[in-house]
Amino acid sequence: AMKINQDTVLRGKKVTLVPYTAAHVPRYHEWMQSEELQRLTASEPLSLEQEYEMQRSWQDDADKCTFIVLDAGCWPGQAEETSMVGDVNLFLTNTEDPTLGEIEIMIAEPSYRGRGFGKEATLLMMAYGVRSLGITKFEAKIGQENEASICMFKKLHFKEVAVNSVFQEVTLRLDVSDQERRWLLEQTNHVEEKSYAELKQLAGVLDT
Repeated sequence: AMKINQDTVLRGKKVTLVPYTAAHVPRYHEWMQSEELQRLTASEPLSLEQEYEMQRSWQDDADKCTFIVLDAGCWPGQAEETSMVGDVNLFLTNTEDPTLGEIEIMIAEPSYRGRGFGKEATLLMMAYGVRSLGITKFEAKIGQENEASICMFKKLHFKEVAVNSVFQEVTLRLDVSDQERRWLLEQTNHVEEKSYAELKQLAGVLDT
């Protein structure tokens, strides 16, 4: 799946989603030194070298689709690395059911939280999953203490289906009926899909 989006840019009002490349790793690595983000994403800190390896493996992985979330007001114009605000992932890990995607959103920059960036990035990823990856069901697993994230997914029509007290996480789910599909495409009808290579070329011209 990851190969599918390697030249895809999804441009919304607040956010622009771009493929996760080696150029994004240093900033991403910096984010993941934060204990709060490690807790919220249930991840261990990696060395910079490990983070590069991880990015490479994700790029070749068939069951992950990852975008870096950029501030649409900053890029193109500013460097991508300084425009980064988070990332959004879709995991297609259920071998029994290839139409199920587990979605994860992280707005890593504190100043961007609570401003609708996560919501738009999630909507863009969901619409992409439905249109380009054949997803008809979404799940999100969120730490119980992450109320802001749980609340956001509920606003996007997800319903709480399970609570795991061992991992202290809540599972939310959305089945994409025809009605939900229409709603999702309406919510994202402003989105432009572009070629990453072309936009990078344009950005290079703007940067100089």
